[in-house]
Amino acid sequence: MNIAVIFAGGIGSRMHTKSRPKQFLELNGKPIIIYTLELFDNHPRIDAIVVACIESWIPFLEKMLKKFEINKVVKIVPGGSTGQLSIYNGLVAAKDHAGSGNHYVLIHDGVRPLITEETITDNINKLKECGSCITCVRASETFIVLQDNDTLEIPDRSQSMIARAPQSFILDDILSAHHKALSENRTDFIDSCTMMRHYGYKLGVIEGPTENIKITTPSDFFTFRAMVQVHENQQIFGF
Repeated sequence: MNIAVIFAGGIGSRMHTKSRPKQFLELNGKPIIIYTLELFDNHPRIDAIVVACIESWIPFLEKMLKKFEINKVVKIVPGGSTGQLSIYNGLVAAKDHAGSGNHYVLIHDGVRPLITEETITDNINKLKECGSCITCVRASETFIVLQDNDTLEIPDRSQSMIARAPQSFILDDILSAHHKALSENRTDFIDSCTMMRHYGYKLGVIEGPTENIKITTPSDFFTFRAMVQVHENQQIFGF
């Protein structure tokens, strides 16, 4: 079984919104998270979706799922106090739904709505090949890494990539890593690939679309709006 775990438990402080969290901001009358969920709901190889959501917004999300006919969501769970804990809540619900067996999970941000069907397919294929998949884009600028002793490390840009999402794993493997982290009182892993790397798992990589941005600031939202308009024009005018 291929299960998408979508985490939307953050409040989006960098977006500076006052009326609603960023994942529920609307474009053309549709919340950002619905754009994201549609991609997984429409994909023929995704069997189920679990969403980790701000608890007080779960009733609103349930209404939106009905309105926009999102049919594969099998469970909505409350988010945690950190992104890591929100993902963990979603993974536990995914395991409860899937039961025993060798299942795959694709972990994705609710505010990353510009992936493609091909990206999801590539994740699933890479999972079958090596048991994990991190969606990345190639670095277009030079990275500078500041070391603890104030020295600078400059990685070769030709070998540098930026981790994005989905980040996909064998469900039992990622749950095992989360249990190890919780047993060590670690709740601050910045993302799933960082956690899996920390606990010694091999990571497979695929290259995703450059427009696969995470909407965290007003400028990101404007970029998203422009990309949606481009896609609509392509459908209408064929360019």
